[in-house]
Amino acid sequence: MKQKFSVALYQTDIAQNFGAICRTCTGFGVPLHVIEPTGFTWNDPKIKTSGMDYLQRVEITRHKSWAKFCENKPKGRVVLITTDGDESLTNFKAKQNDIYLFGRESAGVPKDVHNSADVRICIPMVKGERSFNIASSAAMVMFEAMRQASQ
Repeated sequence: MKQKFSVALYQTDIAQNFGAICRTCTGFGVPLHVIEPTGFTWNDPKIKTSGMDYLQRVEITRHKSWAKFCENKPKGRVVLITTDGDESLTNFKAKQNDIYLFGRESAGVPKDVHNSADVRICIPMVKGERSFNIASSAAMVMFEAMRQASQ
């Protein structure tokens, strides 16, 4: 069975990262959920610059709040990507319909969102470093999920 995944962005701050993640979602054929508010306007030229023509091809669902996302989210586990993850991406086993949630670039996710995730994973990195860029993280996580799905 072909696995179906999706990406969710919690109150993303930076238009260029949003555009880059749209490109990643388009390339992997996965839908994107945007949990508002965002730190930019939807007509920000930076989105168009970074997203290029991929923006017309990605399936985007906007949710007015975390509560609305929870009410309307697709079936599947919410997998939070966080530096405070319980499990490493290298040990994580992707499942059908996983929803990979990424927090705000400036602040991550609040404690209630963190605690409500079904799974919390981290991307391994050099000890003492803070984090990877959210767009790079989304690409790494989706690549690993798709790699596992193809086996």
